[in-house]
Amino acid sequence: MTISAEKQTGTSRTPRGRLAALAGAGYDILKRLKENRDGIGGVEFALIAPLLLVVYICAFELTLGFSVAKRATRTAGTIADLVAQQSSVTKAFLATMPDVANAIFTPFDTAAEGQTIDLKITGIAVDSSANATVAWSWAANGTTPYVAGSAVAVPSDMLSADVFMVHTELSVPHTLVMYLPGAAAKETRSVTIDREYYFQQRTGETIDCGDC
Repeated sequence: MTISAEKQTGTSRTPRGRLAALAGAGYDILKRLKENRDGIGGVEFALIAPLLLVVYICAFELTLGFSVAKRATRTAGTIADLVAQQSSVTKAFLATMPDVANAIFTPFDTAAEGQTIDLKITGIAVDSSANATVAWSWAANGTTPYVAGSAVAVPSDMLSADVFMVHTELSVPHTLVMYLPGAAAKETRSVTIDREYYFQQRTGETIDCGDC
């Protein structure tokens, strides 16, 4: 008696046998993939690289921003100190203070992309009753920011009777360098750093400004 080909090959030609063979092959492939470690370093780097890039950009922008803020504080204090050493000032003298500010901000280009330093200098007279009023004021744009004789608020820890004070207000815009350059509008990448400083007069009792 002859045996058919199907019986000689067992169950490999049956649907169930073919499914078992495919399942076994799939299991072997998955097992090899699980045990394969080739390229795992590249995958890990691809996952971590964006996070590292964000951390680097944040660290760079914070460092640059803190440097600009520190120079803004130094500029406001230096200008107030220079004016407080005078017995009298003029508009021509005060007009040299933006040059002082630009020198302190070097190598930062404060005039880049139309950004300029906004500077205001005010002389404050404090009477015997510790009432502070504006004696004169000057701004870098050529205007008079405050009306002479108007009341002005002075920090309580610096207020004392019968003194003259110089108040400087400095505002400088700072543009984020690496935050979407060329993609985001300048307004969304710019922050304004404000600083102010008070200094009492160094010589005499007042500091006059005849043409302010």
